[in-house]
Amino acid sequence: MAFGGLENRQQAAPMADINMTPLIDVMLVLLVIFIITAPLFTHAIRLDLPKVASPAARQTPQTITLSIDAAGKLYWDGTQQTMDEVRSRLVQAGRASATDQPEIHLRAARDTRYDVIAQVMGAAQQAGVERLGFVTELPQQGSGQGDNGH
Repeated sequence: MAFGGLENRQQAAPMADINMTPLIDVMLVLLVIFIITAPLFTHAIRLDLPKVASPAARQTPQTITLSIDAAGKLYWDGTQQTMDEVRSRLVQAGRASATDQPEIHLRAARDTRYDVIAQVMGAAQQAGVERLGFVTELPQQGSGQGDNGH
């Protein structure tokens, strides 16, 4: 009738099994809680956000377009430059005060190697250029012409 028994205590070994019942009970309770609360996370709340007219963007004194073609050639405002020439021009641009510093727009072809872009970005950072932006183009939609030569 007794489970542990008081007789033969010197021969009893310690119990080595872990009682899994409480662990399974806790896991099942957590599972039920997550099943009940999961649909609440997908519920969207409709918000009517205010519409505010923002002021016009501050015009920079100068915008420089730095283009890189697929072959890695650099163009400073449309004229081809070497990397050393671009570095010297970036140093000149970086010397200007923070308010007069030109904004550099970096435009790279889709097939341009990343190391060329990284070199230009590193040169701009070393020159102290604070405004460097990437220019991308929106994909053409509904033009009716693909890349098949028509």
